[in-house]
Amino acid sequence: MTDRPIVTIIVPGYDVEPYAQEALASLRAQTLTNWVAILIDDASNDATGAIFDRAAAEDSRFRTVRLPRQGGLGAARNIGLDRVGTPYVGFLDADDVLMPGALARLVGMLEASGSDFALGAYVRLHPDADGGYTAGDVQPWIAAATVPERVGTTIDAHPEASANIVAWSKVSRRDFWTRHGLRFPEGKLYEDQIVAQAMYAHARRFDVVPDVIAHWRVRADGSSITQREAQLDVLRDCLEAMDAGLRVLETNGHPLAAQVRIRTILTMDLPRLTMIAQEHASVAYRQALGVFARGVWDRAVAARTGLPPDAEAALAAARVW
Repeated sequence: MTDRPIVTIIVPGYDVEPYAQEALASLRAQTLTNWVAILIDDASNDATGAIFDRAAAEDSRFRTVRLPRQGGLGAARNIGLDRVGTPYVGFLDADDVLMPGALARLVGMLEASGSDFALGAYVRLHPDADGGYTAGDVQPWIAAATVPERVGTTIDAHPEASANIVAWSKVSRRDFWTRHGLRFPEGKLYEDQIVAQAMYAHARRFDVVPDVIAHWRVRADGSSITQREAQLDVLRDCLEAMDAGLRVLETNGHPLAAQVRIRTILTMDLPRLTMIAQEHASVAYRQALGVFARGVWDRAVAARTGLPPDAEAALAAARVW
């Protein structure tokens, strides 16, 4: 590798003043130093934009984009993608943290393998009693997606990778995005789920590392998207994203990956959402989840997917709505 920038990290942020400096510091701490970062302030109401501007003034590897109107994560990431001029591209949300060796590990893997993209593990940052955050453990479905290390695999050979659906756990070749016309959905939450499945479906091959690449923050104020799943509009985007990701795998001829993804939804997502629905005041909320659950049931039956007992119970509860 030379001193010329080899990878661009797209960093969108909206009202992330309490967290942005830590995210940017995690980029400065990378052992691979020839990166550039596009910092996209999504029309924040707080000092996020000022933090981005100050970082760019102090370090020429940071470039800022200030958006006049909030467009959401999908639109911000697409704006960043249009500005990438390096061979590789990755993502970091401005309230999360990259591990120091993340870029060296993923870019180095791709340089050696020639694969389309590489992905790694991640853990959640949970609020702690001291007012800070503590990293949790790698969850079982993420371990299944990333352990052991694999070079040049495919989604048919390693269908468990379909559980790794977040944008910021991966580094890709830029031409992989342009070759397949990959873009993030705009105006929707959970926008990276369909993109992740499209990446798996279209990749000639990809690499997998067990290393923890990023820490994903669960905000203490409860404002993270996954902490707002009791809202009907958030639920609908969540269900739509899972359904769309499944359809990508199904329509592109990856039935085993679709089956594994169904099992992950049944064991991880549906039980969690069913618990929320059981206490929810909105009939519309329960009905939306019930429609989705019946669709997953039909897919599971068609694929002859074995259902664990906890998934059976959640599915039975949700299907009655």
